[in-house]
Amino acid sequence: MPQRPNSRLDWDKLRVFHAVAEAGSFTHASETLNLSQSAVSRQISALEESLGVSLFHRHARGLILTEQGDLLYKTVHDVFAKLNSVESLLTETKESTEGVLRVTTTVAFGSVWLTSRLKEFIKSYPGIEVMLRLDDRELDLAMREADVAIRFNEPTQPDLIQRHLGTLRANLYASADYLKDRGVPHTLEDLKAHDLVLFGEGVAPVRSINWLPEILREKNITAHSALRVNNLYGIYRAVKGGIGIGALPEYFLQEGRGVVQVLPGVEGPPIEAYFVYPEELRQSARVAVFRDFLVREIARAKSQLRVVAHHLDDGARSA
Repeated sequence: MPQRPNSRLDWDKLRVFHAVAEAGSFTHASETLNLSQSAVSRQISALEESLGVSLFHRHARGLILTEQGDLLYKTVHDVFAKLNSVESLLTETKESTEGVLRVTTTVAFGSVWLTSRLKEFIKSYPGIEVMLRLDDRELDLAMREADVAIRFNEPTQPDLIQRHLGTLRANLYASADYLKDRGVPHTLEDLKAHDLVLFGEGVAPVRSINWLPEILREKNITAHSALRVNNLYGIYRAVKGGIGIGALPEYFLQEGRGVVQVLPGVEGPPIEAYFVYPEELRQSARVAVFRDFLVREIARAKSQLRVVAHHLDDGARSA
């Protein structure tokens, strides 16, 4: 490796390096940067020459960061995240409701509840472009992986502002076809004759997600687990498809349709919902209007849910 010359890090080259490290190839990075592949390759070669180290292992299937490259990537990623945060603060005023708002929440809640309600928000604030990232992992808001989050575990990071949105219930559900075929359970003991759909291995979007097996173990009741799925939305689809009885948050009853509640006296631990965002976005108008929208929609949904639950429960008894 040539001796390192006296030079300072070039921000343009670092921007290209960051894009290449994220993309894993010159080709994909060139598309992101709107540069030719050869231009991207030259920028990386020039950066490596100026630093006197190799940043990537090059092979036929793409690029892998070297140890030195990984160190530089982590530092550059942190710096760019902070720069994005500062840019937001510099360009946004308290009255501005324009720009991108990056929202993250769990796969199930985002797919079933949130996306079906965003039309009203988008219509009310056409200047805000919502970017929704659904992930059962908790993305790092401090590092600007998203601007705001809707979470179902109480945030532990001290530098995040949180607003309690409400408490959700978790209940047992089945499809009408399943109940017609297998019968309606009236007690926990009746579950011995039924199939269960449970949460499997993976990132749990809420704590105590497998509360039903815990209750059954406490009462020495053995029930058959027909299927385990590592995603709440997958559990809902399986329950709706008639595979068995599953535990789901109550919003599936209203938004998901196709499922009915069973054993209404059996309820899981409460699920607390929080709206979370970093301190630097405290004065953000986009964050404020989205927060207010969520508060209104959740309050409206809670009032409607009891009516829907009563209607669908009547349907289950007549099935």
